[in-house]
Amino acid sequence: MTKRAQVRAAGAVVLRGHGDATEVLLIHRASYDDWSLPKGKGVVDELPPLTAMREVHEETGAVVRLGVRLPTIRYKVSKGTKAVEYWRAEMVEQHRREPDAEVDKVKWFPVDRAMERMTYADERRVLSAALLIPPTTPLIIVRHGKAMLRKDWDGPDQMRRLTGRGRRQAQELSQLLMAYGVDALVSSSSTRCMETLRPYSEAAAIPIYAEDVLTEEEGTVKPKHVRAYVAALFKTLDAPTAICGHRPVLPMMFQGVGLEPKSMVVGESVVVHRDEHGNRVAVEVHKPRA
Repeated sequence: MTKRAQVRAAGAVVLRGHGDATEVLLIHRASYDDWSLPKGKGVVDELPPLTAMREVHEETGAVVRLGVRLPTIRYKVSKGTKAVEYWRAEMVEQHRREPDAEVDKVKWFPVDRAMERMTYADERRVLSAALLIPPTTPLIIVRHGKAMLRKDWDGPDQMRRLTGRGRRQAQELSQLLMAYGVDALVSSSSTRCMETLRPYSEAAAIPIYAEDVLTEEEGTVKPKHVRAYVAALFKTLDAPTAICGHRPVLPMMFQGVGLEPKSMVVGESVVVHRDEHGNRVAVEVHKPRA
């Protein structure tokens, strides 16, 4: 079993262009005199995708949308083992970044030139892995945040609300959805699911489409309808989308994207990456820290 790394970091292979015109974004660090992929250490309780997005922006000025997770690099540092997780990413926009003591150059390179300039062989392997993966669109399946217990709620169960912990999970989820550039939100019409997506809905100014078929009350008695709904959503997916459901309904939601059902803790997200041909390319799991 691999020991947990003492130092955890994240970064991204940021690409632009297509085919032979593809370019990759690299940074030069004067203190190391190296050309490398943008990356950096996470802060306390920060999910790795957030670290990757934040560090890319801090080191390059680029705002990116994450795609598929790439191989993790592990190496020894003074504090033990350092693990750097990487994602394939596409640039949304780029702002000018003034050189400083940490990063003095930020430059786009054609792929072949980047391979020559990159200092570290393990990062070249990460870039190679990114180039083998097509651009993808994610469908993020979310289990709603921690809700009040049924015994402590007097109203209709569909209106049961999130606890303080659930609201913290919703805030954390909002940042995760931002990292993947989510443009559409779909939810069970139950309050606890709607509240789970609301922080991102408000921050991104995106409406939540409420669906009764995803509620416990309807979804558990019409499982085929749930599978069909999610399958149709995945088949026609043309924008990064998050969909929020309940524990008893999640198995049918997974089946809708062709996955075996799995248990999820409250506030957990499963990112299902789809290519332009409708094929499922990769799946990744993010458990909440809150």
